[in-house]
Amino acid sequence: MSERARILLVDDRPENLLALEAILASLDQVLVRAGSGEEALRALLRDDFALILLDAQMPGMDGYETAARIKRRQRTRDIPIIFLTAVDKDTNSSYRGYAAGGADYLAKPFDPWILRAKVQVFVDLWVAGRRLATQADMLRGQMGEREGSPDVLGALRTRVAAVEDAVWALSAQLRTAGAEPTPALQRVERELDALQGALSALGEPAGAVGGAGQDPG
Repeated sequence: MSERARILLVDDRPENLLALEAILASLDQVLVRAGSGEEALRALLRDDFALILLDAQMPGMDGYETAARIKRRQRTRDIPIIFLTAVDKDTNSSYRGYAAGGADYLAKPFDPWILRAKVQVFVDLWVAGRRLATQADMLRGQMGEREGSPDVLGALRTRVAAVEDAVWALSAQLRTAGAEPTPALQRVERELDALQGALSALGEPAGAVGGAGQDPG
């Protein structure tokens, strides 16, 4: 069974949190509640999350300030944030959401199907990132144990190609859903490029890196 993504739900109204849980229950992910910006920041210190659904209008620390603090932290700055707000007539609200680091923005009342579809896209992106990290760990282990076995390299290239296809598909889904490119997606793409470069280096002849024609004997 694949690992489930943790999704942080942040809203000062318990009834709104209950509604979000009902909408997202069918995705079968781990849903974590936070009743304030401060509570959300504490939750982010304890666990890793794939996505944050953040109410923009909260007493005390509002969603925009909460997002700004999340983005300032090295550990949490790449977590995608979807802003949820009852303000749907003020165009500055959506701008503030994106400026604060939000990946997407939905005005209440929102269509449950649209919210669920958007969340599924980000969960799929998280899964692809986890798969890529596993492949990178495998590659580093193989590099430490042996000098580029052709069979191992062939298997890794096949798996990396599959991850690349998944990332491209997710990128297309994000564009279709109207979401902005996320730092998380960009990071996955950079890691893929680095992994492809490492695979290419491993596939070079043994003398190509240390100097061609040298006889160790």
